[in-house]
Amino acid sequence: MQLVDLDRIQAARTLLAGVVRKTPMEHARDLRRLHGGPVHLKCENLQRTGSFKIRGAYTRIHGLSEEERARGVVAASAGNHAQGVALAAALLGAKSTVFMPERVPLPKLAATRGYGADVHLHGEVLEETLAEAMAFAEQTGAVFIHPFDHPDVIAGQGTVGLEVLEQVPGVATILVATGGGGLVGGVAAAVKAVRPEVKVIGVQAENAAAYPPSLAAGEPVRLTELSTMADGIAVGAPGPVSYAHVAQMVDDVVTVTEEALSRAVLLCLERRKLVVEPAGAAAVAALLQHPGAFEPPIVAVLSGGNVDPLLLLQIIQHGMTAGGRYLKLRLRVPDRPGSLASVLSKVSELGANVVDVEHSRISGALRLGEVDVSLNLETRGPEHCTAVAADLQRAGFRVM
Repeated sequence: MQLVDLDRIQAARTLLAGVVRKTPMEHARDLRRLHGGPVHLKCENLQRTGSFKIRGAYTRIHGLSEEERARGVVAASAGNHAQGVALAAALLGAKSTVFMPERVPLPKLAATRGYGADVHLHGEVLEETLAEAMAFAEQTGAVFIHPFDHPDVIAGQGTVGLEVLEQVPGVATILVATGGGGLVGGVAAAVKAVRPEVKVIGVQAENAAAYPPSLAAGEPVRLTELSTMADGIAVGAPGPVSYAHVAQMVDDVVTVTEEALSRAVLLCLERRKLVVEPAGAAAVAALLQHPGAFEPPIVAVLSGGNVDPLLLLQIIQHGMTAGGRYLKLRLRVPDRPGSLASVLSKVSELGANVVDVEHSRISGALRLGEVDVSLNLETRGPEHCTAVAADLQRAGFRVM
């Protein structure tokens, strides 16, 4: 298979001038100590439509003939690709139809319709949505725009790599969130053509990681189950085109846990003031989970920022828990007036904040004259959690 070359990526960049933004590069000083050198964040979450997907979608649709564009385009997506296709089609004067899962978050649905797409909701999972979109293409003649498995899409995504080389000329390692492989394959194609010594590393959620078994088998392998908050990179199997690029040009693919993903989203929000979706934060999750594993200077690509506010709230809570910022305690205290007030007063002295409290006298495990007090506390981190529990024990409360 002929891989996308530098000339094709440079042509895509010329095409995309004035269409996409050259997104900023942020210096992440708080991550420097984990890796012993500079760490930068490539902010594709600030791209038009909120992700890198507009790059590949516009390149692909522009490459269609006038007759093909007149037939319209169709895509299937849970969000980012849908918005990229919708906007690209509108800019190029083509009608777009997008199929999305029935439970797609309302902000993503509204944004896709806002860019002019005719949206149909179908299926519980993306595989069902994809099958319906392909059936629609066959029935109507609309051109199916694949989210990652096409040379034009890979060339468009590869323009991210060219920007990284310009913005951080001394980069040694580039970390890229990886689902189907279009972005990491394109970045690798661009980077390896100019500076082959730079390491390009794909990052997948460990509960939706199709590339490690595929690379081990020497061909795309389909996962039987996907379970991750990072829906933007939850892809059951690589395509043949994207797989070829990853297998031949990407140096490694690492996986990250759900806890690391939530901590990464929280870090981007809290320390960098950047709203990043779980899939978009996968590269940062790798930096948190694998300290010292990557040679600096490092660039982590923040691939998208389209996150449902309700999910973001849950992720923040999950990230604070994973980072030791929440402490759940169960205490046994004397059943007499003022005992609960004494507990809460001590917690206040220790600098913890009460999120909620539950007081119960009903338990067969309680001694006569005791009550159960369950506390959820906000703390300053793991060391503070340990200190709070120890100090409550020393104050005479039985910490269970």
